[in-house]
Amino acid sequence: MQKISTFLWFDTQAEEAVNFYVSIFKNSKVLSTTRWGKSGGDREGQVLVMSFELDGVEFQALNGGPQHKFTEAISLSVDCKTQEEVDYFWDKLVEGGQPVACSWLKDKFGLCWQIVPEQLPKLLRDPDQARADRVMQAMMKMVKIDIAKIEEAARG
Repeated sequence: MQKISTFLWFDTQAEEAVNFYVSIFKNSKVLSTTRWGKSGGDREGQVLVMSFELDGVEFQALNGGPQHKFTEAISLSVDCKTQEEVDYFWDKLVEGGQPVACSWLKDKFGLCWQIVPEQLPKLLRDPDQARADRVMQAMMKMVKIDIAKIEEAARG
């Protein structure tokens, strides 16, 4: 059991969201589901809290009501090795949601994700500042990151 896990607040879509996320990431599963009992009144039988893993990382999902919404102030970042992996996660997570910019998207539940090829942070940290700047300029024009284009920008 990990010491710290992310707790996601949904209005009523926790179960749908958890099943959606688990279907996308390998090595993922629902760990537990707590449903409202009689004390939940008209919510009896509905999901209260779910625990789940995405690729071995634990999360919690709560049906907490409409009081709180996700914002861009927090996002989940997915590290990718290849363009195929970037495309896969981007296409799955943006379905029903919306692209934002610079590797960011908002899924159909309003949760923000960053789909980041491992090359991007390496190129942005390049000791050659001119090279890093070219990569940054290229990235700022993208929505989904294109590895070939950021590598081309790095080469000048």
